[in-house]
Amino acid sequence: MRFLIAPLIVLSLAAPAAAQQPAAEQKKPGTVDVDRLPLNLNKIQRELRHAADLEEREGLNLRYTLQIYGAAPPLELFNEESNLVNGPVPYGAPTHRELINQVTPQEFRAPYADFSALMRWLANRKKK
Repeated sequence: MRFLIAPLIVLSLAAPAAAQQPAAEQKKPGTVDVDRLPLNLNKIQRELRHAADLEEREGLNLRYTLQIYGAAPPLELFNEESNLVNGPVPYGAPTHRELINQVTPQEFRAPYADFSALMRWLANRKKK
């Protein structure tokens, strides 16, 4: 009986694998057909030969020079909503209070006890 169970388990596990398509026919949803892309491989290889990356070493100092080609996104410094003549400044330098709040922990920003007012009150009570 034991000798029949092991082959049955192996055959039952092999059945789903046999039903799959061969690897050449499978298409994954994220794959790209490179042959259909508008690429000129000769031009790319020629440019890569000319663009030799440099590596200079002086002790522990390493300096790499890379040549990277690509189209940069357009920079839009001012748009139609920019009012450069009469518009308000979006934000200026931080105020003293903003700097103090930034560098002081919350625990130390709590209101302090006014001991001079306490001493004045005690002195006034002593006079009466």
